[in-house]
Amino acid sequence: MSVPVNPPTSRPQEPTVSRMLFVNLPVADVAASRAFFTGLGLSVNEAFSDENTVSLVLNDQCTIMLLNTPRFTDFIVGDICDTSSAHEVLLAISADSRDEVDHLADTALAAGGSAWKDPQDHGFMFGRSFRDIDGHVWEVVWMDPAAISGES
Repeated sequence: MSVPVNPPTSRPQEPTVSRMLFVNLPVADVAASRAFFTGLGLSVNEAFSDENTVSLVLNDQCTIMLLNTPRFTDFIVGDICDTSSAHEVLLAISADSRDEVDHLADTALAAGGSAWKDPQDHGFMFGRSFRDIDGHVWEVVWMDPAAISGES
């Protein structure tokens, strides 16, 4: 996983500005990607979705935009990473429990995703990873709330 192996000893300073995150990824088939991710429980913002793009809502602060390859290239300079041989990003999302980590990863695999790395269990943190139907790597991570808050 791309998260620290040792639990944090103190909480990071709270940001003074609330920020949103918009993740943009190229996909081969918008309809298939929509089905894959709604099957994982993500909702769609139809106001920002069409035949070329699907806007997936992870939460109020994070939206994942999946754009078909021609539409994605409208926004970039250069080439799109070939996810069959390289990785452009590791996407990690949190889960509320170890069981939810397993549920999300198992659901992704059943929906056509593929396993990426072996599960990682560090006691205070547990995670699994998978590749979506376009080869993007997703990690699902649970951390013990006591480890996050610095409590023992």
